[in-house]
Amino acid sequence: MAEEQFQERTERATPKRIKDAREKGQIPRSKELNAATILIAASSSLFFLGSGMSTGITNILKQGLSLPRNVLFDTSTLSTQLATMIWSGLVLVAPFLTICAVVAIAAPTLLGGWSFSTKAMAFKPEKLNPVSGIKRLFSLRSLVELLKTLAKFLVVGTAAVLLLQQLSGEFLTLSTQSVRPALTHTAWLCATALLVMSSVLVLIAAVDVPFQLWDNAKKLRMTQQEVRDEHKETEGQPEVKSRIRSAQQEIARRRMMEEVPKADVIVTNPTHFAIALKYDESMRAPRVVAKGAELIAHQIRRIGEAHNVPLLEVPPLARLLYATSEIGQEIPATLYSSVAQVMAYVFRLRDARARGESLPELPEINMPDGETE
Repeated sequence: MAEEQFQERTERATPKRIKDAREKGQIPRSKELNAATILIAASSSLFFLGSGMSTGITNILKQGLSLPRNVLFDTSTLSTQLATMIWSGLVLVAPFLTICAVVAIAAPTLLGGWSFSTKAMAFKPEKLNPVSGIKRLFSLRSLVELLKTLAKFLVVGTAAVLLLQQLSGEFLTLSTQSVRPALTHTAWLCATALLVMSSVLVLIAAVDVPFQLWDNAKKLRMTQQEVRDEHKETEGQPEVKSRIRSAQQEIARRRMMEEVPKADVIVTNPTHFAIALKYDESMRAPRVVAKGAELIAHQIRRIGEAHNVPLLEVPPLARLLYATSEIGQEIPATLYSSVAQVMAYVFRLRDARARGESLPELPEINMPDGETE
């Protein structure tokens, strides 16, 4: 554990590490990108909707300033007129506010995607630690935030000065216009100025986004020990996997041994191999229900003897069956003839036992490829 503390975080974050961090709300976010997106959307909406909004506001003001004398001195009527004008104003600015709200919700998903984590909102006592607060105050992130603030001030300030110089003539001509054209022209100038100055923030966001991606990747970096530990957790401890495999093999062995009493014959080597075969009319060919070597072969023979399953010593056939057959599958076609001779002898042996006659001798089994017993 002490060694892990001194290891450098040189390894890239694994997919599991990234997933866990995302569940905790630790994803890259750029406030500069969010601010630029929201301001550009707002200024663009104002640019296109400003003329209609200014006209509507003018009409509302005109209506409010031209109320008849009897309405002004009637409290109930005046309240109704005020409510009507407020409602008209809300309807007028509703499209603009809706666009701003939608963009404000969607903007954070541009970097890092959508994420809602209750863990990120949980109370963390370490945030109240003054020492940790001082470290955060003089951290690289704080320095970057300070530089971004200064850069925003310089860039936006410079853009504002240049824009005012460019539009100064337009602002001066407002005094020579009547109220309605002046309001429309003012809305257009404000929207243009806001759109230009908001677009300047894209320069700050273009620098901030790569930094946030790099900073988040740096925070998620892992030591080599952490990568090994995660791999063990994901894949399982080798000792545990070994025990699981042993348990699975033992279960499979028990199931195999349960099939031995149902076999029609057990072909042996006689001591090294044992293969239990079963055949009925529903099968195309005899099927291997159990097989094993050495100790497993001994267990198969012992269970077979206990349940009166015939044991036939045919070493060449036993070796071939063990090498070419799988448990639960039919024997290979090359061994059909040899196994058929064995099964025919087993059926004769069964009939002789049932009639109480002398048991027939095992004939010589013909083997493929010239092998003999």
